[in-house]
Amino acid sequence: MTGGVSNDPALVGKLVKIFNRAPSTDLIKNLNVAMHSHTSGDTTFPLSISDGPNCYICSPTVAYIDYALEETRHFVTTPALQKSLSALIRACRPLIRATGLDRQVQPNNWLFSTNPVPKITSQNATELRDGLTHKHPDRAIVLRSLNRLADSDTMDALKAAGFVLLPARQIYLFDPKTKPTQDAKRDRKLLAKTPYQIVPAHSFSASDFTRAADLYNMLYLDKYTALNPQYTASFLAQAHQIGLLQIMGLRGDNDQLDGVLGLFENGRTLTMPLMGYDTEKPQELGLYRMLNTIGHDHAVANGLFYNMSAGAAGFKRNRGAAPHIEYAAVYVRHLGLRARIATRLSKTLLDVIGIPVIRRFEL
Repeated sequence: MTGGVSNDPALVGKLVKIFNRAPSTDLIKNLNVAMHSHTSGDTTFPLSISDGPNCYICSPTVAYIDYALEETRHFVTTPALQKSLSALIRACRPLIRATGLDRQVQPNNWLFSTNPVPKITSQNATELRDGLTHKHPDRAIVLRSLNRLADSDTMDALKAAGFVLLPARQIYLFDPKTKPTQDAKRDRKLLAKTPYQIVPAHSFSASDFTRAADLYNMLYLDKYTALNPQYTASFLAQAHQIGLLQIMGLRGDNDQLDGVLGLFENGRTLTMPLMGYDTEKPQELGLYRMLNTIGHDHAVANGLFYNMSAGAAGFKRNRGAAPHIEYAAVYVRHLGLRARIATRLSKTLLDVIGIPVIRRFEL
């Protein structure tokens, strides 16, 4: 099973309006973008426009170099191998910069790590390419979050239109019809008997959004890397209000949230772009397991194809998710010979070296 994705034009408009009311850095601290909408064929996309080094969701240099260095530091335990991989990654920085991909327009950018992509036909791919190169002749086109299980026809259509498919990371995809694993069953039992109160989306208060941002920061910024999107309480509250995110949580006896998650449901596809918990609480409480179970159960109950994004490879495999390589489709033919050559060389390196490394270390 794969999930159909269908962008809601009204939701696109509401997201763009949020970013028209305030600077993007007031909403996502490490992201400097302009947000617009772009309609191609019968699909309306949120469109980000950005320049230079930025948060990795809008900057391939940060994604492929800086973020990769952080991943290597966290997940490659052999010192000699870590040193070798880090040197190789650093050596590729001038090449990635030469592609011109940091100066970009990005259709379908909901400003999450994973943005499920509506089906794009050959005609749509050509219209998207021609429309964006006409409006933005000096910028690369970047379309993220493609995988062969959900987007094979779209990837082929984009490739035929001149886009280059760059491997990005390994993600985990879950079919809601998958038989529950033993680990998933244990997680459900833990959630069923927890003293924590599950806080539904309609019960969040202003103070809860402040705490939600703090919990996200504890996990994704403090524990992992500050290169992740630095969502503010203001962005979370507004994204929740317009229906972009369904934010839920786990509240303890002291009436304080100790865990939070945010679901993004687009058509028949589900992602969880927001998660956080109090990392100072004992691990045996199982906050991470319970938050994941809430998302997992939402997918199963509603028959949604669940893109679980990257990271926590063993955890996700043990709960029935299958690994797949995620790609970004990029178009640079209008930018000149230097960008074209650099992009092709980058693709070769990522195909030959990047994919084996991604699979070996489950990055």
